[in-house]
Amino acid sequence: MTSPIPGGVDCDLHPAVPHLTSLLPYMNDYWRDQVTTRGMTDLVSQSYPTNSPISSRPDWRPAQGKPGADLADMQKQALDRFGVRYGICNPLYGVQMVFSEDMQDAFCRALNDWLAKEWLDKDARLRGSIVIPTQSVEKSVAEIERCAKDRRFVQVLMLVMGDMPLGKRAYWPIYAAAERLGLAVGVHAGSAYHNPPTSVGWGSYHIEDYVAQATAFQTQLTSLIVEGVFARHPKLKMVMLESGFTWLPAYLWRLHKFWRGIRMETPWVDRAPLEIVRSNIRFSLQPVDAPPDTATLNRLFDHMQSDELLLFSTDYPHWQFDGDEVLPPGLSGDLVRKIMIDNPLATYGRLELAKETTP
Repeated sequence: MTSPIPGGVDCDLHPAVPHLTSLLPYMNDYWRDQVTTRGMTDLVSQSYPTNSPISSRPDWRPAQGKPGADLADMQKQALDRFGVRYGICNPLYGVQMVFSEDMQDAFCRALNDWLAKEWLDKDARLRGSIVIPTQSVEKSVAEIERCAKDRRFVQVLMLVMGDMPLGKRAYWPIYAAAERLGLAVGVHAGSAYHNPPTSVGWGSYHIEDYVAQATAFQTQLTSLIVEGVFARHPKLKMVMLESGFTWLPAYLWRLHKFWRGIRMETPWVDRAPLEIVRSNIRFSLQPVDAPPDTATLNRLFDHMQSDELLLFSTDYPHWQFDGDEVLPPGLSGDLVRKIMIDNPLATYGRLELAKETTP
């Protein structure tokens, strides 16, 4: 087993909203009345069904309530256990599934305020991601600007399966705001379920949905590169969260081959895809979707041609590893430090900035 080192940055923690009524104190009178009158109690996404084994390690699953809903549990089971210096909270609550622009905006605003009050205020190690109402780019930019006043927010959070490819120019004001404010953009596994989670339609089982996330990340990465997002926003960092990473070398070989062949179609892509990935894209460590073989894993790292792409993550409370085996075996001490400390600090420029003002 490769042992973690103290002072690491956990880039993917999932604090759970106990139920929709937990957000009522952070809504105005109109939206509190809407939630109450409509009898709305929760927004549960099919991406992470509460009782699915992968949604929580057995020893991290509480006797009552949702996994990840208790700060003391997160502190004991993830922050303290792995010696974390900073932990980035990525709430995966179903607010982005809502079709109404106004309701989605109100719910995202409440979720971000809830995160700041109930989690960031209570543990100085925690940092936050800004969940945005992607149904409205204008409202998304406004929410980014509002929350960014609190320096503890270090990232904008989007889902890998939304309404359209992430490279589309309609989304560029979001990326411009993130780049201007020094925020990374995190793209997390999950779907708004406005479209089927596979390219060929709706499957029957949760495993089909979860495995399909990797192909969604490939599709979105292609879109971001060929549409020219990083030509327009060269300082923007995007983090693929819970994407896996073993698919990356073969994917880049294929993308590079066809970029060379038909590059006249996208002349604004003035760097090879591999160069763009090296400079602008990062990947969370978990889930490690590689064979439990040190030689194979090290060969994969060689094929990735960079030791700066991976960021430490536990994916708490999701069940991606057992015991303390949060790092794959056979990693060198230098690579462990890069993954756990150096790479996250280089990716999230706001991590060590002091809190200035709250939203």
